[in-house]
Amino acid sequence: MENLFFVDSDQLSPEALAKKHSLEKDPSTRKDHMAYLPGMEEIQSDVCANVIAQMEAYDYTKYTARDVRAALDHDTCTLEDFKALLSPAAEPFLEEMAQKARTETSKHFGNTVYLFTPLYIANYCENYCVYCGFNCYNHISRVKLTMEQIEHEMKVIADSGMEEILILTGESRAHSDVKYIGEACKLARKYFRMVGLEIYPVNVEEYRYLHECGADYVTVFQETYDADKYETLHLLGHKRVWPYRFNAQERALMGGMRGVAFSALLGLSDFRKDALASALHVYYLQRKYPHAEMSLSCPRLRPIINNDKINPLDVGETQLCQVLCAYRIFLPFVGITVSSRESARFRNGIVKIAATKVSAGVSTGIGDHESKYTGKDADTDQGDEQFEIDDARSFDTMYQDISQEGLQPVLNDYLYV
Repeated sequence: MENLFFVDSDQLSPEALAKKHSLEKDPSTRKDHMAYLPGMEEIQSDVCANVIAQMEAYDYTKYTARDVRAALDHDTCTLEDFKALLSPAAEPFLEEMAQKARTETSKHFGNTVYLFTPLYIANYCENYCVYCGFNCYNHISRVKLTMEQIEHEMKVIADSGMEEILILTGESRAHSDVKYIGEACKLARKYFRMVGLEIYPVNVEEYRYLHECGADYVTVFQETYDADKYETLHLLGHKRVWPYRFNAQERALMGGMRGVAFSALLGLSDFRKDALASALHVYYLQRKYPHAEMSLSCPRLRPIINNDKINPLDVGETQLCQVLCAYRIFLPFVGITVSSRESARFRNGIVKIAATKVSAGVSTGIGDHESKYTGKDADTDQGDEQFEIDDARSFDTMYQDISQEGLQPVLNDYLYV
C-alpha cells in the first residue's frame, strides 16, 4: 500500500507508528479536517476563498522564459508576473531576480536587518503532526516553565542586548492556556520593546486579551495550503482543523494586534503552490487591513528528535532563493524573515538581497538560554527542541557578521508613546 502520509520511519515510537497506521488504514476514524470544533470562532471572510481559488488554478508549467522576461521588465509586479517568477521557467533568471529584489529591498528598507530571538516556554502538545518534534506521540522531554523561570530566561536574553522576542509554546491549551501565555507577555514587556507570539490559533477576544497583555504581533504557520495534503499530515488535535488555522491572522487583526506573520513550511507539499498561497494570503489581507504590518517567511523542513529522515521535498537553496526574490518583487513593502533553519552562509547572502529580518542566539528547546548564552548550567530541567537548527550563531556574532557585510543591524524600530 502506498504510504498516505508524509513520512514513515522506524525511528518513531511503536505507539506513534501504531496510531499512525490505524488512522491511515481507516480514514473514517479521522475527524473532518474542514469542520470547526466546539469553541472555535468562525468569521465571515472572503480571503480564504480568493487564495485557494488562485492556488488551485495555478499551473506553473505553462509559464515561459518570455513571461519571466516580461515580469522582470515591468515596473510593478502583477499577480501574473508573480506566478511567472515562481515558475520553473524563472530559475535561469535567478541572478536578474536577485538584482531586482535587492533594488526593491534597498528602496523600501535601506540597508537594515532586524534581529530577534525565539523563546520557547513550553513544549507540551495535543496534536499529532507527523513532521514535528513536539507532536504528542513523540517521546521527548516535556517541560513547562514557571513565570519565575520565564522571567529568568528573558533577563538572560535581554542582557545580551536583544530587544525583540518571539514567545512560542507547543499547541496545548491544557498545559499552556491563554492566561499563562498572557502572563508571559506581561513579563516580556518589562524586558523587550517588541513582543511576538507563535502559539496555537485562538479566537478574536483571546487575541485581544494577549494584545492587552503586551503582544505586538502573531505568527502562524499554515504549514501547507493544500487542504487535502494537510489532512494527511495532521492526524489528531485542534490543529487538524484547516480553516480555523487559515483565518488565525485575520482574527488576530480583528483582536487589535499590530502585525501578523505568515508562512508555509516548504517541503510538505508542492512548494511553488504553497509559496504562491502564502504571498496571496498577505496580499489579500493587506488590502483588507491596510494599517497592519505584515511579514512573510519560508522555512524549510528540518530533522526532528527521533526522526532525522525528515527533510524538505525538492526545495534546494536555489529554489528557496527564487521564492524569496519573487516575494520581494511582488510585495516590496512586506518584511521577509529567514530563520535559523537555514545555514549561516545562506542567511548572510539573502539579507543582502531580499530578507529583512533574521533570528539570532536561537534555541528551540525549553529553559536552556542561560546555558547557551552564559555557559552556566541551568537550574531547571530542560525540554527537548522542536527541530534542529542550522545557524547557531550568538546574538553578538550575528550582529558583527551583519555589520561586516555593510548592513545595519536593527534591534527595534518602534516607540511607544
